[in-house]
Amino acid sequence: MQLLKSIPVKPIKRESWLNLGRIVQALELVQDLIVISLCIGLFSFMVLQIRAMFLSLIPPIQFHSVTADILSLLILVELFRLLIIYLQEQRVSIGVAVEVSIVSVLREMIVRGVLETSFMQVLAACAFLVVLGVLLVVRVWLPPTFEGIDPEQEISKRYKKHLAQEISQSQTHAEF
Repeated sequence: MQLLKSIPVKPIKRESWLNLGRIVQALELVQDLIVISLCIGLFSFMVLQIRAMFLSLIPPIQFHSVTADILSLLILVELFRLLIIYLQEQRVSIGVAVEVSIVSVLREMIVRGVLETSFMQVLAACAFLVVLGVLLVVRVWLPPTFEGIDPEQEISKRYKKHLAQEISQSQTHAEF
């Protein structure tokens, strides 16, 4: 037993046979390409939606359809903005995501009409909107996580430091 404690433990270097940094960079590149293709597709869909909206303005004007098209276009613009923020900052903006959700719920309520919607659905939509509103207010007080601080990396550093201390302590005890 004493012999095992005196043998120095060498950490295994995984990066010698597997370059994890390059794999992560390649995966991030693929993910960025997917988001760029989503941006292009969403932009193309917005152009088609604008064309359809202008065609629906030709008499006889269908107010209900035009309103639904405008609100749908606003949702698409917000989604596009969310994708652009993701490309720039490599994170999903909570504020923009909540705004998209709010506009989507309001669009459904306006398009369907409050009078045609059941009482329980109106109450559920109101509760959902209150929760989303609270999220918008609470996110102001949330600390930023993406300003160079990676919580998982900090925990990993603490663990490695603790492990190194244990190894050095076991080596000093083995010498005595």
